[in-house]
Amino acid sequence: MSMKDNIKIEKVVLSIAGPGEKLERGVKLLKLITGMQPIKIASTKRIPSLGVRPGLEIGCKITLRKEKIAPTLKRLLHAINNEFKDSSVKENHFSFGIKEYIEIQGIEYQRDIGIMGLNVTVDFVRPGKRIIRKKIKAGKIPRRQDVKKEEIIEYMKKNFNVKIKEKEVKNG
Repeated sequence: MSMKDNIKIEKVVLSIAGPGEKLERGVKLLKLITGMQPIKIASTKRIPSLGVRPGLEIGCKITLRKEKIAPTLKRLLHAINNEFKDSSVKENHFSFGIKEYIEIQGIEYQRDIGIMGLNVTVDFVRPGKRIIRKKIKAGKIPRRQDVKKEEIIEYMKKNFNVKIKEKEVKNG
């Protein structure tokens, strides 16, 4: 088995940002999409111009792992017509946004939520990554252990039938 064959999706993170009323609607939306309870994210910084202070809840997220990843990711990719930009793929992950949740397969408009969008981040990993995260005898791993952009694109094309939009070059 070559090094390219053993990459896998570690987790999928769905997130929505916004204070107050928008946050409560975001929590309902993530619960509707996944059937799980989202966690709220509190700010650690003060940004007076935006009215943000430490401890203020400004977002919510849900992390999907293992067998929940594939069916949910297929529905989310279907909402963006199974294509995303080449520039949204980075080393070890890619991200995309869904402008309106009603585009997701099997989800209907909810009057109490209104129209909202969400962000989706998909993290990739190779076997051995746990060495960095363990508490006792944590180790270092080489850069070759990272999942490259090309490998992520190839994996998504093969397993999820995804199309990648290349950058358009403007003449003139």
